[in-house]
Amino acid sequence: MSIVAVGTVALDTIETPFGRVDGILGGSATYISMAARYFADDVHLVAVVGNDFPVEHIDSLRNCGICTEGLDVDDSGATFAWEGRYHYDLNDRETIATHLNVLTDFAPAVPSGAQKCRVACLGNLDPAIQQQALEQMVAPDVVICDTMNYWIEQTPDSLRETLKLIDCLIINDAEARQLADEPNLIRAAHAIRSMGPEVLVIKKGEHGALLFTDGSIFSAPAFPLEDIYDPTGAGDTFMGGFAGYLSHCRDYSSESLKKAVIYGSAMASFVVEKFGPDRLFALSKEEIDRRVDSFRILAEIPEMSPLRVG
Repeated sequence: MSIVAVGTVALDTIETPFGRVDGILGGSATYISMAARYFADDVHLVAVVGNDFPVEHIDSLRNCGICTEGLDVDDSGATFAWEGRYHYDLNDRETIATHLNVLTDFAPAVPSGAQKCRVACLGNLDPAIQQQALEQMVAPDVVICDTMNYWIEQTPDSLRETLKLIDCLIINDAEARQLADEPNLIRAAHAIRSMGPEVLVIKKGEHGALLFTDGSIFSAPAFPLEDIYDPTGAGDTFMGGFAGYLSHCRDYSSESLKKAVIYGSAMASFVVEKFGPDRLFALSKEEIDRRVDSFRILAEIPEMSPLRVG
């Protein structure tokens, strides 16, 4: 099946305790589409870049089989750029600089070839822009959305309108608590699902992810890794793997959603092993299958015998 990823394509400068890279390919639409392409043959990217964006990055996306017809090259300014620094606790991220540049006036134009995609991924953007993109879609089977603390604080009304239009929201635990104004994640999940999305995924970093559907809570572990170089884009990669699996199996049942969480977690566990999206360029299906099987073994609970008293 087909997937469209609406979001950002960026030039990132990243520093971690393990090194530094300057001006590398980044952005939510980049990570989503590069992860999703391992599951779907028809992946479309909708975003904007500026006059400084390297042509070789566009070629790299196309060589991965991603359709870039929806990538607008705006010659009036520079590409959206983000600079961040991570400390030894890689959950602790410090934003050094954010330059919106051409993203300031971004009006998504979803090409006709992408408007009928069955799975729509709305990466982290202004909720009004997410709505603009969704209005151009023709009855997608499932709409998956991401947001962040900035939009929760600055555009609460617009975000509430977006939440009414989507099927699945993927956010982290801090964002869930903020959005619901509730410290308990279980109660926060109930509150968020009442806002519109029937399916909610709460990412908890190194502590895994929680999936909330009707009457069901599913907990997936995080994969224990010896080498983590860069967590940038892990959440977007999760969305790409999650959406990609749903597109592949063409089933949105509770069981398929649980498997999608595992595939999303597996893809996210790969991307952190190198800087930027580098790890996503040359994965094999066999590597993905082995990682997913490792998740299954990691979470497997042995059969338990009932306790006998007396």
